[in-house]
Amino acid sequence: MSRQILLGDEAVALGAVDAGMSGAYAYPGTPSTEIFEAVEQLAKRQGLAIHTRWSANEKVAMEEAAGMSYAGKRALVSFKHVGLNVAADPFMNVAITGAYGGLVVAVADDPSMHSSQNEQDSRHFADFAQIPCLEPADQQQAYEMIREAFDVSEAQRVPVMLRLVTRLAHSRAVVTDRARRPQNEASYTPDPTGWTLLPGNARVAYDRLLGKQRGFLAWSDEHPANVLNITRKGRPAVLASGIAWGYVEEALGAGLESWNTLRVGAYPVPKGLVQRLFTESSEVWVVEEGYPFIERLVTSIAFESPIPVRGRLTGHLPRAGELDPDVIRRAFHFEERTAVVVPGLSGVLRQRPPLLCDGCPHIDSFALMWEALGRYPGARVMGDIGCYTLGAYEPLHAIHSCLCMGASISMASGVAHAGVRPVACVIGDSTFTHSGITPLLDAAHEDTPMTVFILDNAIVAMTGGQPTMTFSDEIERLLLGVGVKREHLHVLSPVAKAHDENLAIIAREIAHEGLSVIVTSRACVTYAKQIKEDRREHQAQRQPEATP
Repeated sequence: MSRQILLGDEAVALGAVDAGMSGAYAYPGTPSTEIFEAVEQLAKRQGLAIHTRWSANEKVAMEEAAGMSYAGKRALVSFKHVGLNVAADPFMNVAITGAYGGLVVAVADDPSMHSSQNEQDSRHFADFAQIPCLEPADQQQAYEMIREAFDVSEAQRVPVMLRLVTRLAHSRAVVTDRARRPQNEASYTPDPTGWTLLPGNARVAYDRLLGKQRGFLAWSDEHPANVLNITRKGRPAVLASGIAWGYVEEALGAGLESWNTLRVGAYPVPKGLVQRLFTESSEVWVVEEGYPFIERLVTSIAFESPIPVRGRLTGHLPRAGELDPDVIRRAFHFEERTAVVVPGLSGVLRQRPPLLCDGCPHIDSFALMWEALGRYPGARVMGDIGCYTLGAYEPLHAIHSCLCMGASISMASGVAHAGVRPVACVIGDSTFTHSGITPLLDAAHEDTPMTVFILDNAIVAMTGGQPTMTFSDEIERLLLGVGVKREHLHVLSPVAKAHDENLAIIAREIAHEGLSVIVTSRACVTYAKQIKEDRREHQAQRQPEATP
């Protein structure tokens, strides 16, 4: 046993490694990125036989992890909450096939949308798929729960979700580890029919999943992370889950001793414990990070009793955004803590949006694009997710939408179908290989009149410099492969000396009544050294083996 100061994400990674995991699969996205990175670093540093390579997207990661489970080994797949949307198809179906080797899905939600499009709560997905879910309250519990999740997965033959939130994923605390377990030996699942979801097999597999639900509820009612404490009958109660329990403890302090409490960290929601809490209490406050998931469920229980439920749905707690001890204190009408005030600071500090780095190649690409579009009054550009999304801010104001990964090309197609001209969109190299290929296949098939700009900076920069799937020469071959016409495909270097030539090409393709693709290729200045190393490694892997 050793003690380390770890991020919540790092605690999950260490727990998974110590649980005897054989493969980690992920696509980068804050606040989940460090889970995979920590596994990768541990595996390299200690020479562990763990497969670690970023997947093309979250759906692929989920399916690769399912394949490892099929082969009897333990696998972890991790991504942020909106990444689970991308992985939803295999996620929902693998709940029906079940797991063979332990299969754990670690999802990091982002309340307050620090770096996300929405606040969605992944506990709904676990409930939707009807699988167990564990929600740690601190870093130590994150370490312990990921180990337990593999055990539950193998014992119950189901995938298990581990749900984190930003504040836990990105804060540090002392974690005590335990002895590392050996990895499983590879062996095929003994029942391939359960993994072959033809309707006849799927009905049997789904009945099997439904048959486990009563056992999941009993497991949850008895789980040590679900702790009921009745101080006295008739007192008010607090029901808190995950990290929100820590907020309640800090906010109420010694006053919490006069409340009945139920702390929840394992799902399904422990119905038996909830019913006892309602029987013994005068009112129930539900404090949870994310959506009012538990509150909605316990409100249905309250229909059968006069006990009021207070929480996000009732307006006693904010409906959106992160919780913290101060929010809890205000809701419970406790005296607020005095904030630190530095005289004169408010006149100096000003909020400003994040900006693209000085020297970023995207700035030059945007300048070229808009110089060509400037002759079209009211032109708009469909945007996507990556560093270049920051181009929406002043002074660039260069994109006019950002829906989800890969949506720039699809939305631009829809705009073109509406009869608007010209139509342009912007997508990054990593986002293109994540989910831009399929909509471009559509556009190439019908020769949709629009111009697609692929901003290739040779790395996944926004999430910390992960390697890209392809470099510019490979992107070009890929584009030709999906049907982009050679005469309307251009790879440009957005540099000053090529300005006039680049501008002429872009202007011509914007005017073209069909599909054109412009790849602007220049390495990210922040990760220039790493990009060179990635290129060397990438090229070495693709060298043909010498013939003996």
